[in-house]
Amino acid sequence: MRWSLERMKEEVRNPQPGGSLIAQQLACMMLVQALRLHLKDGTTRGVGWLFALADKQMSAAITCMHDDPGHPWTLQKLAERVGMSRSIFALRFKETVGATPMEYLTRWRMLLAGDRLKSSDDSISAIASSLGYESERAFGKAFRRTMGCSPRQHSKGISHMPHSSTAHEAGKDHPMELAAAR
Repeated sequence: MRWSLERMKEEVRNPQPGGSLIAQQLACMMLVQALRLHLKDGTTRGVGWLFALADKQMSAAITCMHDDPGHPWTLQKLAERVGMSRSIFALRFKETVGATPMEYLTRWRMLLAGDRLKSSDDSISAIASSLGYESERAFGKAFRRTMGCSPRQHSKGISHMPHSSTAHEAGKDHPMELAAAR
């Protein structure tokens, strides 16, 4: 960490071509190093996706969901994937992440869907299918419950996300939204 800080100071003091890019990359690297140190510190016991990443089994489950969000994941399949019983996995995931595995998966899918609705020309049915929904109707219901508006409203920028609903919780404790997940 010290080396990164010294290198960044050098880049700022003696500007050279590409120096700002190097400084940005060093800042990202230092952030990751700081997070690693924070997670490694045994005295810190928190709840959320970041703390779950420090747990090999919970991290593996989250990775499965992120790598293949359209897969028909079930609690049983995820538990088997990480080598745990279904009940212990469900309990530990909830304690570590702060949401059930299926709640987390639904939020992840809806964040991906929201991004695609705004940044692509994909149809709602294509997005629904790619995220594991058998019908546009089921997808629309899940999207509305999670994001606080219909997929069409979201794609047009008409989001009414009340602060007290699950829509507000959709982005809470999530992996730096979509940017860091890719």
